[in-house]
Amino acid sequence: MSQTEVPTIVRNDAEGQYEIWVGGTRAGIAAFHSEAAGTAFSHTVVEEEFGGQGLGSALARGALDDTVARGETIVPYCPFIAAYVRRHHDYDSSVHWPDPDQGR
Repeated sequence: MSQTEVPTIVRNDAEGQYEIWVGGTRAGIAAFHSEAAGTAFSHTVVEEEFGGQGLGSALARGALDDTVARGETIVPYCPFIAAYVRRHHDYDSSVHWPDPDQGR
């Protein structure tokens, strides 16, 4: 990614995922679905060629900020999203931790 390419986060409701785009290429996704407790994040991936650039954190921040702005609760099944919200306490009041026995 060049310094002039600014990543863009897009919510794709049809696919049930937030996407991070860099220079016209989808670099990663954070999969989500709605459930009674809120917006459940199940899987996050950044394509290998975009690794090590902080795009996973940018994607998580964009997806979570949008979720909170919509007045929805974050349900972090995805280990990456769970780790992110554990490190960023500004999301604490917007998180519903899933039952560990539910495993998604």
